[in-house]
Amino acid sequence: MKTRNIIIFLLLFIGNLGFSQVLKPVKWTFSSSKINDSTVNLYMKATIDKSWHIYSQFISGDGPIPTTFTFDKNSSYIPVGKVYEPKPIEEYDKNFEMKLKYFENTVTFIQQIRIVSTKAFQVKGSLNFMSCNDKSCLPPDDVPFTFDIDGYTKSVGTPVKDTKDTLKKSKSDSVSPGAKKDTSGLIMPTCTPCTNAEDSLSLWLVFFLSLLPGFIAIFTPCVFPMVPMTVSFFLKGSENRRRAFFQAVFYGVSIILISTVPIALLIGISYMFGKGTVTADVFNWVSTHWIPNILFFLIFFLFAASFFGMFEIVLPSKLVNKMDSKVDKGGWLGPFFMAFVLVLVSFSCTGPIVGAVVVESSAGGNIWHPIVAMLGFSTAFALPFAIFAYFPSLLSNLPKSGGWLNSVKVSLGFIELALGLKFLSVADQTYHWHILDREVYLSMWIVIFFLLGVYLLGKLKFPHDSEMKFLKFPRLCIAIIVFSFVMYMIPGMFGAPLKMLSGWLPPETTQDFDINAIVRQQVETASLMGNTKADEELCDMPKFADFLSLPHGLKGYFDFEQGMKCAISKHKPVFLDFTGHGCVNCRKMEENVWSDPRVLKLLKEKFVIITLYVDDKKELPESEWVTSTYDGKVKKSIGKKYADFEITHYNINAQPFNVLLDDRADTLCMPIGYNSDVENFVSFLEKGLKEFDKRQAAKKKE
Repeated sequence: MKTRNIIIFLLLFIGNLGFSQVLKPVKWTFSSSKINDSTVNLYMKATIDKSWHIYSQFISGDGPIPTTFTFDKNSSYIPVGKVYEPKPIEEYDKNFEMKLKYFENTVTFIQQIRIVSTKAFQVKGSLNFMSCNDKSCLPPDDVPFTFDIDGYTKSVGTPVKDTKDTLKKSKSDSVSPGAKKDTSGLIMPTCTPCTNAEDSLSLWLVFFLSLLPGFIAIFTPCVFPMVPMTVSFFLKGSENRRRAFFQAVFYGVSIILISTVPIALLIGISYMFGKGTVTADVFNWVSTHWIPNILFFLIFFLFAASFFGMFEIVLPSKLVNKMDSKVDKGGWLGPFFMAFVLVLVSFSCTGPIVGAVVVESSAGGNIWHPIVAMLGFSTAFALPFAIFAYFPSLLSNLPKSGGWLNSVKVSLGFIELALGLKFLSVADQTYHWHILDREVYLSMWIVIFFLLGVYLLGKLKFPHDSEMKFLKFPRLCIAIIVFSFVMYMIPGMFGAPLKMLSGWLPPETTQDFDINAIVRQQVETASLMGNTKADEELCDMPKFADFLSLPHGLKGYFDFEQGMKCAISKHKPVFLDFTGHGCVNCRKMEENVWSDPRVLKLLKEKFVIITLYVDDKKELPESEWVTSTYDGKVKKSIGKKYADFEITHYNINAQPFNVLLDDRADTLCMPIGYNSDVENFVSFLEKGLKEFDKRQAAKKKE
């Protein structure tokens, strides 16, 4: 195979000799920027002509020449990790008969260095690369580079060459060489990824998860009666099948656009006012501040009251009638205004469902999540109407409107009450009101769903309910499911984890009576009594431990500097966890992944845990305020400080986000986000430990 690939390369190269001019399809530029006084990023950017590409550093086998970087030795700096590259394009190459990794258009490689000299110096070296297109390859080329770097400033902090000195520092010393008081010494990730886990929910997953609420919305009392209206409107032109098809498609697409475009525009406006990017404060405020959360709770409560028959919520008749008058127009305007009327009329039932979909999807901080979620919801919502518009005869197979629709409406009212409590709970956690602790929240859910089961059995009556002479089998089955759910929740009142509801319930640490915690405390007490020389797990009392805690009996810190000082004194790596009170996926990770015995053992014994809440509203003392290098604003609360910390150093505002650091605050490997695979998470921790041990061994040799 090796001989064959060499021959292929020679043929591609010889084929390129037919050109009369010298080809230079790749142009390199070099620049640098300081992360802090002692840390610098070196940028090596390749601008690649159209149809050409260069290869990744990580190509195995007998394929083309990978891109490589060589740095001349210089005692004025220390390389931090390997050269970082973004995710390449991966495709099978029929010439080399292997999957290749390559880059097109532009790509920037980054090498981070730690400065250990007060004098200015130069970083010199060269890179070697090969460029190809579909028809030919150029021979490998060497490109020299030089970076002019200033030395560190003594007044900020003195980096030392001998890393053993760092380990001898006391707890009162700086966290890492050159680290400032505002913890800006934390560096960007530069290592090879520990795992292939995605940083957050993929857009496809968000889309498919949003389909179910869209289909459910079809059977709400405001929407279902619109089906006959749709059929009657499109019945006239159903003889012309070609025209009927295109009108039905146009009708469905109109519903999707009318539902999705307003959400996209709102996010686009926030994008424009966010200096080219959506700031974390936009999503953080919507998902965690008490004002929107209380507002959402009240909206859900009012909709529930309406669904129970207390009053009717309708849009202004003048607006609906005006849109309805446009429906009678022929051509393509008719289907469009028909779609507009459908969206307007259905709002009173779909509004709370849409609100839940958008808010939950935007909580992770990804700009595309709420847009894709709304696209998924509206697609599922529009699909049946488009089908009925094309096949009006299908209407005869649907159940007639009647008492069953009001039963659906009332059942949705109970669900609205339960979902509304989630918003109240988020505000309660972020502001530490302690109104809806876990057992209070659970007791309310148990009562709500118990009453729903009683209603389904016909033992509760609401206005507009039809008389139920006998119980139908489908209704009985739903009642059995609801009562089973109630039975599942009851053990949670005594501390059962209830993993199926992880993320929806307040954390277990808010529960007053927890049998598991009592047993765990007894075991720890017995262990201490039997071992008078037991090693303390923490170096000192964690700041903010009076209102913040870790799950599963884990102990750690909630302040970055305090945790790093402990890591230095204990010579341990750091497990840095960016989380939030309103983060559903964070609770899922804690309850489904952290609870695994292997994960718990590694976190307890091998790491110093630092958990940073990005949405906590607790005000900090003025001495701990931080001026952001991202937006220039002063961050006065715990949440704002560490939300800015995450954006500034990792260019991400999604949670959960986990980083492994060594005792100099250098990343051990690429951070990961939400991933429910326990094996991936264990692999992430073990590979980080392996890299830490490797660095410790290298320090001893210096």
